[in-house]
Amino acid sequence: MNDKDARKYLIPGLERGLTILMELSRSHREMSFAEIAKRVDIPKATAYRAIQTLEYMGFLRRHPTTGLYSLGVNVLRLGFEYVASLDVVQVGQPVIESLRDATGCSSHIAIRDGQDVIYVARVSAANATIRRVSVGTRLPVHRTSLGRMLLTGLSRAEFEELYPDEALPDTQPGAPASREALWRLVQEDRSRGYVIAESFFQLGISSIVYPIYNADGDIDAVVSIMVPVHEIPADERERLRSSVEGAAETISGLLGYRSTTERQGT
Repeated sequence: MNDKDARKYLIPGLERGLTILMELSRSHREMSFAEIAKRVDIPKATAYRAIQTLEYMGFLRRHPTTGLYSLGVNVLRLGFEYVASLDVVQVGQPVIESLRDATGCSSHIAIRDGQDVIYVARVSAANATIRRVSVGTRLPVHRTSLGRMLLTGLSRAEFEELYPDEALPDTQPGAPASREALWRLVQEDRSRGYVIAESFFQLGISSIVYPIYNADGDIDAVVSIMVPVHEIPADERERLRSSVEGAAETISGLLGYRSTTERQGT
């Protein structure tokens, strides 16, 4: 079905309501009625009805003093219910808790959504000094070690579909200079099978990342630890790497993944 045919079956009111929610989600701030109507480019009367409906259903919240709108609790509830429904979260949460206890480092599970990494599970170390990320936090794929590991499951065609332009979305410190530079990094990560990134995204923080595979052998997610040092000490490096690798293998196994060695042995 082409786009023109597909649009015949769309419900305009629902489309407008979801567009408003997505705009507020992207902005990460409160917005006035006039701002919302302008950003989503719909008539004010239509925007008013959509906003009133969303507020009534708890998907928008209007500040009693300023009159500004923000996402309501029902949006958060939907998000957390989605996260809780992910098998990788259900089976992975106790594993990353054990990983945190074994390493003393904050541990995370993340998935990819387009050009974003989304944290879907996390546990913090008791004495964590690193800026915490919460469940639902999004970060750019190309600027994070977790994102690079998630990209290792893509073919060249899929990679170029994800990043159609040679220039990447931004060139902040730590980001690869171009799409080709990112591809080269991803291929090195694929060959290695994991990422140890020291101060790659945030100065003074290192991370160790391993892929999580599903029953089909595809990369479903990644598991990582954040180490609060600029460079991981040599005497700790292998222990920490091995711990993350073991956690990734455990979660992958719980998802039904069988390694090539396991399949050959049966």
